[in-house]
Amino acid sequence: MKTPTEKIDIGFYNGEKASRISEQVVREEPVEIFLNNRKIATIACTGIHLGELAAGFLRSTGVIRVQEDVEKITTSVEKSRVDVFTKNEVLSKPGPPEIFIMSSGARGKGSGKAQDTITSDISISAKKAVEFMEELLSSSQLHKMTHGTHCSALADTEKIIILRDDIGRHNTIDMLGGYTLLNDIECSDKIIVKTGRVSSEIAEKVWTLGIPIIISHSVPTSEAVSILRDAGITLIGHVRGGTFKIYSNERRVRF
Repeated sequence: MKTPTEKIDIGFYNGEKASRISEQVVREEPVEIFLNNRKIATIACTGIHLGELAAGFLRSTGVIRVQEDVEKITTSVEKSRVDVFTKNEVLSKPGPPEIFIMSSGARGKGSGKAQDTITSDISISAKKAVEFMEELLSSSQLHKMTHGTHCSALADTEKIIILRDDIGRHNTIDMLGGYTLLNDIECSDKIIVKTGRVSSEIAEKVWTLGIPIIISHSVPTSEAVSILRDAGITLIGHVRGGTFKIYSNERRVRF
C-alpha cells in the first residue's frame, strides 16, 4: 500500500550554515479513472481515498447522481487505477471515450445542466464558524507533515464529520462528494469547511452537491461569488484570527 508521502534528501539553510536533511513531501501521481471499462479521466492526486475521488468526480460531472447508480467500484493502488461500473444501461453503452487530462487544479467539464437554487434554511453561528476553521487547521495531519496539501471537511451544524486531504483542492471536494454518495448521506443540511481558494469550479462542485454553506480559510474569485449568490450558497471566507468575511447569502450566519 502506497503512503501519501515520500521521504527525500534536501539541502537546508538555517540562517547560518547549510546542511542535508530528510524531508517528508506529499506524493503526487496520475490516477486513471475508468467508467464501464472506458478511460474517461486522469487525475493528479495524492493517491488516497481513490474510490471516493472517482465517485465524486463522476458525480460532479453529472454522470452519476445517487448511490443506486453505482454497481461496483474497484481500485488498484499498484496500477493507480479506479474502475467504476454503473447500473444505468445508458452509461454502459459502448462509445468513444472522452478523456480528461487533469492537474491538481481546475479540470474537466461539469454536467452543463442548471442546478436548482439552494433554499435550505440551516444556519451557523459566527462563533461556530470560527471554531470549525480552527479545528480543521489543527486536524489536518498530512498538511502538518508536508505543508503541501489542501484540506476540506464535511460538517453538520454541530461537528465535523469527516475530512479529506489532497494536493488538489478540487480533489478534496470530489472526495467528500464521493463519500456522501457512497454512504447515502443527505447534503442539504451539511457544511463544507476548507482551506484553499474558492474558485468557480469549487463553487459549481458544491452547488452540485446541494450543500448550502461553505467556510473557507481563503478567499473566493469574483466568478465564484457570482455563482454562489445565484446558487443560494452562503460563503464565509477569509476566516483568520477569529474574524471572517461573508461574500454571499448572509442570512445563514447568526451573530
